[in-house]
Amino acid sequence: MTTTTTTTAVTLADLTRMLRESAGEEEGVDLDGDVIDTPFMELGYDSLALLQVIGQIQREYGIEIPDDAVVDAETPRALLALVNAGQTATA
Repeated sequence: MTTTTTTTAVTLADLTRMLRESAGEEEGVDLDGDVIDTPFMELGYDSLALLQVIGQIQREYGIEIPDDAVVDAETPRALLALVNAGQTATA
């Protein structure tokens, strides 16, 4: 199996797509709205859903993100910063 490392930053659009694919979308939550600073819990995503998304990010982008680092990423902005910093470190 070959893992391709890319230097393309993970965007909010990428993240919301993966959230929908991994855990669906809560009724009444518009992931296409201004959610960058909204806590994942308010968006209807728990830690298990986030771990699924992290796994998907790791597979698609070929980066390693420690599971314990995800605990501090409570908003899409924080998670994207973590993911993109990890991507820079592995490039």
